[in-house]
Amino acid sequence: MFEPVLLKSVGQPDSHSLSHYRSVGGYEALQKALNDYTPDEIIELVKGSGLRGRGGAGFPTGLKWSFVPKGQEKPKYLCCNADEGEPGTFKDRIIMEEDPHQLLEGMAICAYAIGAETGYLYIRGEYVKAIRILETAIREAHAEGCLGRGILGSDFNFEVHIHEGAGAYICGEETAMLESLQGRRAQPRLKPPFPAVAGLYDSPTVINNVETLACVPHIVERGSSWFNGIGPERSPGPKLYCLSGSLRKPGLYELPMGIPLRELIEEHGGGAPEGRQIKAVIPGGVSAPMIPAEGLDVGMDFDSLAGVGSMLGSAGVIAIDDNTCIVKVATRIVEFFHHESCGKCTPCREGLDWAVKIMRRIEAGEGAPTDLEQLERLCGGIFGNTFCALGDGAAMGIRAALMHFKDEFTAHIDEGRCPYH
Repeated sequence: MFEPVLLKSVGQPDSHSLSHYRSVGGYEALQKALNDYTPDEIIELVKGSGLRGRGGAGFPTGLKWSFVPKGQEKPKYLCCNADEGEPGTFKDRIIMEEDPHQLLEGMAICAYAIGAETGYLYIRGEYVKAIRILETAIREAHAEGCLGRGILGSDFNFEVHIHEGAGAYICGEETAMLESLQGRRAQPRLKPPFPAVAGLYDSPTVINNVETLACVPHIVERGSSWFNGIGPERSPGPKLYCLSGSLRKPGLYELPMGIPLRELIEEHGGGAPEGRQIKAVIPGGVSAPMIPAEGLDVGMDFDSLAGVGSMLGSAGVIAIDDNTCIVKVATRIVEFFHHESCGKCTPCREGLDWAVKIMRRIEAGEGAPTDLEQLERLCGGIFGNTFCALGDGAAMGIRAALMHFKDEFTAHIDEGRCPYH
């Protein structure tokens, strides 16, 4: 039986309060880090755990921290990306609303490890409840000496500031988020240089996701071998999965990394509603290519999903049943990416504009036989040619829909109508 770690306090009375967090061992990991480890030792501990970023890219967390240069005069910054704009994703919101001190403790340990005294929590403005709870949690942590100056009797200082975003999906991309933090238009930067060397205010900056940072106190408390003993060797640890769509039991589930997608859908999610069958599943938010029902035995981890042409992404698992038109789903996804494109690079800006026009035409039953070939050419012009992964996500989504459900596209074109309506 798997023991929840990240969600252990969810649903308990006053789980968001410092008194509750302290009652279940909160901030003991921070005290242990300050007393028993040097900053470099914390980095090595996180490296040894095998923790990979839970925001989508899956980059090794400890390795990212180690890239921050030592001995520079410039200040170092920590940025927590809590924008969570990926459709189908709601895991970070639950952590912030139900157990905010878990995140703050993780941020403090990370800041100690990289030598940062200032942290920014970049959160989407729609998360009003989470923002209010985090503001209270920061005040509580200050009052108890868990944030601020001389934290827990040490010489370590760390302040956390909340920055509310304006609901731009592009701010999920780390450099676009940094631009927004600095008061500029949110557009991705060309890399290198990477943020660890030249990030916020051109200073060394570590950017991690909420779930990633929430894992850190448990690694310090229980050790790296405990963490890397859960799930696959290359993608270890507990993982939060957001289940939505056509399921009997949608919700947020904490389970080991690498659990089979079929088990996640059928056992934990309860399968499709009565009278329906699962036709396809989007495993990692809409930027992850869909997988047809026959491919659901894949493991829910970075490498396994990459091996079948998809991504773990944000683990926003969206189930699609056999009464749903894939052309309609794919069109809505492309419309979303087109709307959220920052417009900086031509392949994304122009390519998605044309893709939306073609997809809408096909969906309306007005498509031409050459449209599918044109979509493939557009995807080839977008993929790999943009500043960030937004265009790639849209192109991969179109390609996956065409690959697995081409018959539905041709039916729209040949019959001049949607077969599902």
